[in-house]
Amino acid sequence: MNKYAIVVHGGAVTMKPGQLTPEEEALQREGLKQALHAGWQVLHEGGTALDAVQAAVTSLENNEHFNAGRGSSLTQQGEVEMDASIMDGSNLKAGAVNSVRYVKNPIRLARAVLDRGNPVYLASEGAIEFALEQGLDLEAPNYFKTEKTRKQWLELVEQEQAEPQQQDTVGAVALDQNGNLAVATSTGGIEGQLKGRVGDSPAIGGGSYASNDACAASCTGDGEVILRGALAHEVYALVKYKGLPIAEACREAIALHDEDLQGDKGIIAVDKQGNVALEFNSNLMRRAYRIGEEEPVVAMWRDE
Repeated sequence: MNKYAIVVHGGAVTMKPGQLTPEEEALQREGLKQALHAGWQVLHEGGTALDAVQAAVTSLENNEHFNAGRGSSLTQQGEVEMDASIMDGSNLKAGAVNSVRYVKNPIRLARAVLDRGNPVYLASEGAIEFALEQGLDLEAPNYFKTEKTRKQWLELVEQEQAEPQQQDTVGAVALDQNGNLAVATSTGGIEGQLKGRVGDSPAIGGGSYASNDACAASCTGDGEVILRGALAHEVYALVKYKGLPIAEACREAIALHDEDLQGDKGIIAVDKQGNVALEFNSNLMRRAYRIGEEEPVVAMWRDE
């Protein structure tokens, strides 16, 4: 059996430990564990890295304790707009969608775009119409609005805050038994964002990138900062052209133009040898990984 590995994340953010209740932390750890297992099972049974990352991210989108799919943040208007991307490192095919509503699992929509082959990217109403054509599961707006996100939105409205609040992303990277790499990233955006705002998650090279000749990487944190730095592709370039080990490449990408690109940044990655990296500059990144039949590792705080 060839080496295989999967890494998942549920977002990187700077917060005080007391801001996350023990109950919520336990639920997020369990959600990471479930998503990791969903992807790992695909790899263990000889499935593709592409199917594995889709399975892992679908699990996180179905979990209201993460900011993607059901737990997505609300825009200024109190609506949900979701973004997602997926990329196959074996052939550089990719699919991405943004400002999607009603679609239960945006990552499955992104996969349908990838499978179609052209175009790479669909947005807003066009993406929703394509989801209808593909027979993907749809949900009413209230499905995506949880008690937590409604409360956060109401607090923003009452405080009349002009700036949206930092939120998170989910993602997965994998190496399968055939040596193929893949990445998937999905988000519900940031609380109180402008309608139509797009961050790094659906951007190929921004929040997601995978190529069999180097690595697969998924980013999380301050979307505008990650997008401007093209951090997922930066990791790829540092591995391919500079020959850096995967963890060092992620650390260097996070430090890239640090004065101009300040903000929370987190990156998970796996290289073609099955080495994994989980790097971030915040004090919290919800993360988990499993290499082959080794025991799974789930962590959240920096000192874990």
